[in-house]
Amino acid sequence: MPDDLLRAVGALYEEHQQAAFPRRLYVVEPNGVEMVSLDSKVSGCVSTLLGNGGRIDDWRWDVLADCEQKLNRAIPALDGYESSYYQRLLDMTVLTLENPADMQPG
Repeated sequence: MPDDLLRAVGALYEEHQQAAFPRRLYVVEPNGVEMVSLDSKVSGCVSTLLGNGGRIDDWRWDVLADCEQKLNRAIPALDGYESSYYQRLLDMTVLTLENPADMQPG
């Protein structure tokens, strides 16, 4: 992953780590999406990406691709803080998935 993208993802990740989880989403599933595990999956994959200098394995790549679809389905049902909280996760996901495939391990 190019350094500028890695820095951008890192900055979003740091901001996300400081943010409080939207309490309502512990029990509400917007458009049928379970939000707690979605947060956990994206955060875990991004943490691995950052720890590995911008590289993730195929399994995590696939997890993020699935999470992108779920985020795109759930975010329109969110407002305010909830929306911005999950938009940040989507932004990290998109930046990672848009990384050229030849930069990823086979």
